[in-house]
Amino acid sequence: MAVNFSLKSTIKDGKSQIVVRVQSRKLQIDVKQGTNLYIEPNIWERRNNPSYMRQYRTNESVQRVLNTVDDLFMALTQKIDNGVVLDNQMVHDIIYKVSFQREIAQEKREEEERLAAEAYAKRMTFKKYVDQFYADAKAGIRLTEKNTVYTQGSLTSIKQAIDHLRAFEKKEKHTYDFDEIDMDFYRKYLSFLNDENYALNTVGKNINWLKTFMNSAQIEGYHSNVAFKNKMFKGARVEVDTIYLNHDDLEKIRAVDLSGKTPGYELARDIFMVGVWTAQRISDYNNIKPQDINTHVIKKVVEKDDPEHPGQKIEAIESKEVLVVTITQKKTGARVYIPCSTELRSIFEKYHYNIPRLSDQNVNDNMKKIAEWAGLDEPIKIDYIEGGKRQSEIKKKYELVHTHTARRTGATLMYLSGMDFYDIMKITGHATVQNLKKYIKADELEVLEKLVDKYDYFK
Repeated sequence: MAVNFSLKSTIKDGKSQIVVRVQSRKLQIDVKQGTNLYIEPNIWERRNNPSYMRQYRTNESVQRVLNTVDDLFMALTQKIDNGVVLDNQMVHDIIYKVSFQREIAQEKREEEERLAAEAYAKRMTFKKYVDQFYADAKAGIRLTEKNTVYTQGSLTSIKQAIDHLRAFEKKEKHTYDFDEIDMDFYRKYLSFLNDENYALNTVGKNINWLKTFMNSAQIEGYHSNVAFKNKMFKGARVEVDTIYLNHDDLEKIRAVDLSGKTPGYELARDIFMVGVWTAQRISDYNNIKPQDINTHVIKKVVEKDDPEHPGQKIEAIESKEVLVVTITQKKTGARVYIPCSTELRSIFEKYHYNIPRLSDQNVNDNMKKIAEWAGLDEPIKIDYIEGGKRQSEIKKKYELVHTHTARRTGATLMYLSGMDFYDIMKITGHATVQNLKKYIKADELEVLEKLVDKYDYFK
């Protein structure tokens, strides 16, 4: 058995091709093939001379040829030792595999890198996910935890959260992925939002949406990062110092003469007052339809004097008709039933129970002007957190009137009238007393008056 190498007699550019001959009498093998390896004859002849080859130790091409010859010898010898009957094709394949192992390895690496790049391009990233989250929510494909569609307000909030995240990534010159949303990211992002002087509630809303994105993506199997669930990774919120309107304020607003103004002002005032007497959000009180207003007959058993037996009582059924507004709240999905007050009924009658809709922004803008004309200009100190710092400023009351003031006013006036928290919750749709209390804006003096009127203890 023998694996021998020799040079072809022909010379190409000063080099000759190395030829291998594989022989085995036992296996009846005698194959001779060119290796496609070329070397200068004088180097080949002296390849076993250490002193001569010293000058070629750093010559990469020479070393590669000689190392490949050694590898070919080992590969072919191993096949014969294992009893493999080599033919021309098999020897050719072995030569190719060994001689071009670098190229083959490089091709393999490039193919693996190409496949990895394709897989990476196709995989779901955090950036892709939040964009898809918003698109699906906007299309009504993705629903809230309560299986309701996202309101326009929520969609706006999601879009703003994504825009702030993109601005942060632009500043960092880095696009974050699922596994990078950790406490280090949180601290950097929080610092960025504060540097932009966003209010605390805006910062908190951005962080909470970020946690929502991460939680949804984890549930859907796109990542296993749980760093965002750290109790320190949170979106803080503070109750903003907002106002409510007392009965005197409402009387002043009703008394404003709008006859010389555009019709939008009177409509805005009426819509706002519907919000006061229903204590709903603008998305609900600015969208009441005729079919939402119905008359209900309430029956109860009462005791009356018995006309046939003087001095005795009999039970009788008394019926009472009540006009009720039924609303399915867009934000929560809660269904609430609101008895109509005299004021609310008169507004409905004015528009034949079909109040035209006015854009939320127009209601907001017009009500600020009406409140100004009503003389609601008392100074009010507003405390808030902006850019991570506590700040305060003085504003006039009419500047603080907006569409949500109606809901807060309604809830507060119900409370001051002596209504129980749980009964108020049935109308406002709040899930907990704690959340409802955020809407109660009565000052200490008004609460004192309420206590004195309600309890004999103080009389």
